[in-house]
Amino acid sequence: MQVIGLCRFSYPALGGFQVEHDSVEDRIAYLYGAERMEERFRHFEAITLPGLKAQTDGDFTFLIVIGDQLPQPHLDRLHDLVADFPQARIVAQPPREHRPVMAEILNDARADLGHPCLQFRHDDDDAVGVTFVQRLREAAADCPGLLRDHRLVGFDFNRGYIARPDSGGLLAQETVTPYWGVALAMAVKPWARHTIMNFGHNRLNRFMPTVTFTHEPMFVRGHNDHNDSRQGEKVTKVKLRRLDAAGEQAFDQDFAISSDRVRAIFAGTPRLAP
Repeated sequence: MQVIGLCRFSYPALGGFQVEHDSVEDRIAYLYGAERMEERFRHFEAITLPGLKAQTDGDFTFLIVIGDQLPQPHLDRLHDLVADFPQARIVAQPPREHRPVMAEILNDARADLGHPCLQFRHDDDDAVGVTFVQRLREAAADCPGLLRDHRLVGFDFNRGYIARPDSGGLLAQETVTPYWGVALAMAVKPWARHTIMNFGHNRLNRFMPTVTFTHEPMFVRGHNDHNDSRQGEKVTKVKLRRLDAAGEQAFDQDFAISSDRVRAIFAGTPRLAP
């Protein structure tokens, strides 16, 4: 089946954020702030892109949704980062209602609505394992009855890490968290126009049967000061520990995330404890 991933890269949607703004102009000013954009680009380069570029199954499309007002220097930098990533397709849109525009972009990317497809959502500071697309196709192949009998079927790879990069490398903690929105995918029947972006990730199992996989780490959830989910008053504290040599090797093997590259990209930023 065709596999399509979608990533919003500072797209100024109307809705779809936990941080609220009084106007779309305020949202654009917040999203395109110099400090925030620098952090997003560093995470995108160091955490998000390596595993996607290194997929063991490279037959997928990765949509990067941006605002049509993204300043040219940022647009040029984004194009440079994905120049060696042929699966990537940058899609520029004006500010629009979040769910309808994401559904439209995903459905437009389907090669043929008369065929089923697999879809996954992805944030611009998260990572998936290098085997993610391969495992997703295998999971769909293992569930023919579910895919035959249901318009939509969810697949949740719920073991992974929370990680934060800095000038010293990576701090991380293993976690098993269901329906977290990373390494979360959905099979869509022919002619069905619902997409994975039509559903809140933590409510996916309320609308369709889902299959969960916990046997191998499949995601890295980025942890940083500009996470949308960390801007409210109630923020869960996470205790991260710096990776040792074996941990750095595991991240490189499982996610293609090089701690040496992280240190280079985040050089000059504060080194966090411990």
